[in-house]
Amino acid sequence: MGAQIHKFEAIVVGGGGAGLYAALALSKEKVQTAVLSKLYPTRSHTGAAQGGIGAALANVEPDNPEWHMYDTVKGSDYLADQDAVEIMCNEAVTTVYELEHLGLPFNRTPEGKIDQRKFGGHTRDHGKAPVQRSCFSADRTGHMILQTLYQQCIKNEVKFFDEYHVMDLILESGICRGVVAYQISNGEVHVFHAKTVLFATGGSGRMFKITSNAHALTGDGMAVALRRKIPLEDMEFFQIHPTGIYKMGILLSEACRGEGGILRNGKGERFMERYAPTIKDLAPRDIVSRCIYFEVRDGNGVNGKDYVHLDLTHLGAEVIEKKLPDIADFVRTYMGLNPVTDLIPIQPTAHYAMGGIPSNFNSEVLGDEKGTIVKGFYAAGECACVSVHGANRLGTNSLVDILVFGRRAGLSMAKYCRANDFAPLPKDPENEVLAQIEWLRSNAGGEKTAVVREALQCTMMDNCGVFRTSETLQKAQGDIAELKKRFLKIQVSDKSQVFNTDMLEAMELNNLLDLAQVTVDAAFARTESRGAHYREDFPKRDDAQWMKHSFATLSAGKTDLKYKPVVITRFQPQERKY
Repeated sequence: MGAQIHKFEAIVVGGGGAGLYAALALSKEKVQTAVLSKLYPTRSHTGAAQGGIGAALANVEPDNPEWHMYDTVKGSDYLADQDAVEIMCNEAVTTVYELEHLGLPFNRTPEGKIDQRKFGGHTRDHGKAPVQRSCFSADRTGHMILQTLYQQCIKNEVKFFDEYHVMDLILESGICRGVVAYQISNGEVHVFHAKTVLFATGGSGRMFKITSNAHALTGDGMAVALRRKIPLEDMEFFQIHPTGIYKMGILLSEACRGEGGILRNGKGERFMERYAPTIKDLAPRDIVSRCIYFEVRDGNGVNGKDYVHLDLTHLGAEVIEKKLPDIADFVRTYMGLNPVTDLIPIQPTAHYAMGGIPSNFNSEVLGDEKGTIVKGFYAAGECACVSVHGANRLGTNSLVDILVFGRRAGLSMAKYCRANDFAPLPKDPENEVLAQIEWLRSNAGGEKTAVVREALQCTMMDNCGVFRTSETLQKAQGDIAELKKRFLKIQVSDKSQVFNTDMLEAMELNNLLDLAQVTVDAAFARTESRGAHYREDFPKRDDAQWMKHSFATLSAGKTDLKYKPVVITRFQPQERKY
């Protein structure tokens, strides 16, 4: 059993917003481009982004990119690289207008301009009051981005390989030469020879039990890079979003609070007034999630349980049905409640990886903490870490990130393709992947993927979630080590070639285990609290020791951590007050 070989100048792995915008930029530069996606592209997780894109258009009230930059840096708990943040916030404006010209149907003001609404952590005049900055398409903004970019890619004759799971990166002598992929529909292995490769493979939220992430978000691109000795940056920072549907984790967009929704505890109190008196329910996500847990710990959960209520009832049926239609449908479908008249039970849900494959402004991958560029290899979107989010991402900035740096990736790749020839493929680059598939198919250890995965998700949620201590993190470290041993006994029951989801889930679990290890090890090493990383045994932020990014690699099963300083340009670290 060999592999089919394909040849393209540019390979984009991932069919979400970052991958599609990169592919569109490449196609406009006349670069022969293929997109490999584990899913049909319009099913990518960008479609789950509901609330909007942050951009200082000032269509509704005064705003400017500098205020957006300030909010992003402050929201990141000052761990974001400020030079990258400045680029993102400045280019957000032109990006939104370009999307409008491509056909994205934004909500409109009465004057016909792109409408904007409030979102958590976004303020005017350096924190004085909330500002309307989020450009939106009802609560389906991500879905509209996918539809718009996909149809433009089709128009520009981008080649799509749907339901291809990338398992390896062809990397030799510091030069990327392509990828090896598993075709889910028939079990065949394919080699894609390329001048440039972009990983835009999304996040890894499926390592947690309660998560807003789709089942496909198993950190595949990050794990492949890690196995090829490329470090992962800031993996200890994983955002827990405050408003997931109770027990299910399905996201209820921050747009709910942007439109005026209120969080209430079991006593009916608007408790965020006590924690963030200026910005209240629109405080950054890390703060709101912790406050919900504080209320539950203090016995203020609803009926003594581990959830609180999201109250939309005062908004009225017209606002809910016109501006939050999908949210209304979710609540009715999954909870049997009517958001117009009923309070909605919510709890924090694992949502977003701030860390990932280290990259620069042009989405070029960095091979170490010194900034060495891996030639021909790019990363953008949630799987990447430019570090524009630092220790905590503001709402709407995920869409800004994937679009600004996805487009930059495409333009940078096009420039590289024009200047370079194909680097030759090594001999039989598919061999490691074929061996892994054969091992999974023939292994008979008796362990079930679903059982091991559930154990991983439980220990990550319980021991590396909103609150962390040395004790809980050591518990997670021990659990993960044991689960990795159990994975060596994993048994794939389905031996077929066609749509073997049992095989695919085993591959995904292998990825999650590696990512969980570096996440927990990086969290254990960071003896401070910052953004989404809250250590109860080290509750204070420690700028003297920890104003730096972690770079994690795996060697012989052990995590090796190195660090590099945060880039500070305009805003000096200060206490976060909201």
